[in-house]
Amino acid sequence: MVSEHIIKSYDQELQRLDNILAEMGGMAESQLAAAIEAVAKRDSELAARVVKSDAQVDELEREVESLVVRLLALRQPMARDLRQIIAGLKIASDLERIGDYAANVAKRAIALNQAPPVKPVSGIPRMGRLGSAMIKDVLDAFVERDAEKALAVWLRDEEMDDLYTSLFRELLTYMIEDPRNITACTHLLFMAKNLERIGDHATNIAETLYFLVHGTPLAQVRPKRDRTSLALAPDTDVGDVEGDED
Repeated sequence: MVSEHIIKSYDQELQRLDNILAEMGGMAESQLAAAIEAVAKRDSELAARVVKSDAQVDELEREVESLVVRLLALRQPMARDLRQIIAGLKIASDLERIGDYAANVAKRAIALNQAPPVKPVSGIPRMGRLGSAMIKDVLDAFVERDAEKALAVWLRDEEMDDLYTSLFRELLTYMIEDPRNITACTHLLFMAKNLERIGDHATNIAETLYFLVHGTPLAQVRPKRDRTSLALAPDTDVGDVEGDED
């Protein structure tokens, strides 16, 4: 009876890990959707709520870390169980960063609302919708342990990079044509970079899930189509337009 109880509790702990990750993913996805809505509607109050909610995702990541330490210390997992636990830790980190980047978009939305509207802002919702779809699909893949669905998300990172490169060039053009656009377009550049990084983290989760299911890393080279460095002047530091850091 004792042995059966231990095995059951172990299964419950592994399920608890999956449940926390699903909750984190749902929150990160909602944060991103709300941040994009705040940009499209110039809603600073909604953006402020997104920034405030980021602490909840951080708290769930700490819960994952605590549970993983407990599982490693007390259960001495092996094989697939070990992969699941390590994958959970990595996925939690990626989801936390997605939440951070969504909050950064919301912060920039508040600042952007202080300036007159500019036309390129329409590119942000397009990137945001793609990012939301990637998050949703990779979370569905995680729940279903579907490596093929995860691979499909992984391949969509090219599309995100293409959108980012296109918007980046459009924003540079607007700034060159009229210096009065520089402030607003700079905020949009940071938003776009944060959204591109969200795509990268969704891709990270897809790679982690592939390893969880198959026990081997994804053999393909990650597709990258970010060409923004080619649009910069030779003496410009690419780091100047990297995503916000907390």
